[in-house]
Amino acid sequence: MGAQIKKIEYIFPETVVTNEDLKKDFPDYDFERFEEKVGIKRRYIVKESETGLDLAEKACSKLFESFDKQKIDYILYCTQSPEYYLPTTACILQERLGLRTDIGALDFNLGCSGFTYGVNLANALISSGQVENVLLVTAETYSKFIHPKDKTNRSIFGDAATATLISKTDEDNILKFKFGTDGSGYDKLIIKNGCSRFPLDPNAEEIGYGTDNIYTDNHLYMNGPEIFNFTTKVIPNFVKEIMEENKMEVGQVDQFVFHQANSFMLDFLRKRIKINKENFYNDLSDGGNTVSCTIPIALKRYTESLKENKELSLLIVGFGVGLSWSGGIIKINNKL
Repeated sequence: MGAQIKKIEYIFPETVVTNEDLKKDFPDYDFERFEEKVGIKRRYIVKESETGLDLAEKACSKLFESFDKQKIDYILYCTQSPEYYLPTTACILQERLGLRTDIGALDFNLGCSGFTYGVNLANALISSGQVENVLLVTAETYSKFIHPKDKTNRSIFGDAATATLISKTDEDNILKFKFGTDGSGYDKLIIKNGCSRFPLDPNAEEIGYGTDNIYTDNHLYMNGPEIFNFTTKVIPNFVKEIMEENKMEVGQVDQFVFHQANSFMLDFLRKRIKINKENFYNDLSDGGNTVSCTIPIALKRYTESLKENKELSLLIVGFGVGLSWSGGIIKINNKL
């Protein structure tokens, strides 16, 4: 008995922010060079009254157009944009979707590694015989946490939600996963104020990155160079470990789908690991970095681009805030 990713749907908010739109706020920034290097043309952001849960509900409803929602046995809800401190957002989603009450529902707080963690958790629930169908949801609205004058983070991050159906199968289609954690880098991507350690500060001082980017401790801070260094140091060897764990060679993987952080970083990793360009997914032009949503969106787009259904072996890897990373091999035989 095993599990398989059966279906993925995703939702972007209605509000589109193009590079041309951002140039109005940052006229001195070279967005043509940004687009060429980072690979992002447009991102989508929620309205002030819209939340990650609103997006999640829409993504799930889209999924249920082709699957009976009453067969869902468990909700895994990955977000760093919860509806409240408490209760658990997954519980609210259960009620909104009209799912059965005899199901499990929990939130887990992870960013860019969240989807890969969720796939493994769903596989464990199914393979242990406890459930048959897991609804894995990712939902992020980082735009709510970014300072209006922070051109880097406003350029990179977008909002989205995804809904993934993971179901019981006769064969193992979710193979061995590996994980990594380095909490010493917790402050490299952080919102310092607003939780238990430090409350929101209405008089928080505006801080610069040493450039013209501005943020406060109430807002999202990302040390881009340190995140890049961490990724390029850890992920190439980590991918080799995943291959060894699954007794596979690079040439046996049909497509490598990494967290879509930025195009420059992805291309650097591809070359370092020596993966052919055609076997490596790199496209975040429409949507940008949507945190835990990038991998399921990429999987959906990649499989939809295929001319026919066929069995594929994919290696998925998430990495980022935490510092946290995880990944493994999945097999699919249909368009998601």
